Amino acid sequence: MKKIYGNNLLISTLCNMVKSGRTAHTVLFYGEKGTGKKLMAKFYTSLLLCKNTINNMPCGVCSSCRNIEKDFHPDVNYVTSSGKLGGYSVDTARKICSDAFIKPNNDSGRKIYIFRDCHNMDVRTQNTLLKIIEEPPDYAYFIFTSESKNDFLPTIISRCVCFGVSPCTEKETELSLADSGFRESDIKNAVSCFHGNIGMCMEYINNENLRKQVDLTKLLADSIIKKDEYSLSTALFSLGRERNDVKTVLSMLDKLIRDSAVLIQNTDAENIGCFREGAVKLSYMLTSRMAEKIHRSIERAWNTVECNVSIPLALSALCAEITEIII
Repeated sequence: MKKIYGNNLLISTLCNMVKSGRTAHTVLFYGEKGTGKKLMAKFYTSLLLCKNTINNMPCGVCSSCRNIEKDFHPDVNYVTSSGKLGGYSVDTARKICSDAFIKPNNDSGRKIYIFRDCHNMDVRTQNTLLKIIEEPPDYAYFIFTSESKNDFLPTIISRCVCFGVSPCTEKETELSLADSGFRESDIKNAVSCFHGNIGMCMEYINNENLRKQVDLTKLLADSIIKKDEYSLSTALFSLGRERNDVKTVLSMLDKLIRDSAVLIQNTDAENIGCFREGAVKLSYMLTSRMAEKIHRSIERAWNTVECNVSIPLALSALCAEITEIII
């Protein structure tokens, strides 16, 4: 199984839970994109199905571990999402509820259902799953991954054991990327942008589109620093109409504004955004109140885009609000 960097306490907790026989039938792994939620889901699955654990860890060599690593285990169901938003339909949930009563074929006597990226899971789908989650067969386990617990109904959360998955240290990230065979220069650039988020660092190295989004985020920050409304407007509209791209850049810009607000109070604070130099310059020109207002404006724009409202309209409003704050 792929080596997991960081989150040592979470790994230990999962191992001890399985060792003690107090396995959770419904688990939610949550955290920001790229922190390893799906890897943790696979690790917990391996713990549940491994035929020969070693020091309470999956052996990685038995048939179950090998099949799980290849996403090919007959009793591990990666539930298929559907639709433009990548959600899970009520029909899919009903099929899972029926399938859950078919006993597994493996020696461990366990059957796993994994729902990945649940941020768009419909309320009706969650309510359909509620009964089977509340009273599952002894052999059935359900694993969810999402960026936030708030993506789920309180009735679902109350029946889950929830684990937050955190970014690693920058040193751990560098070791992980080096083990994956990336060049030192690429690792340095990626870590400077995404710090302890291994998944996002790997995507930055491999995905030219993400590198362009980082450059565009830096351009937006420079436009705010220069108080250049035309440059800000041009940069915002160059985001295009792809919702996920727009949301990604808005999220990165929001982290820069967060960094500037923190640096106002503590010039030695660590940053989480992709452009420390820009955050430092922003901290010189913004007050804490101004940074908060810009954050609220970005948040409104992000929510508007998420709700399928016109992207140009949302970005026009954002440009006007930021301009009013800084000028």
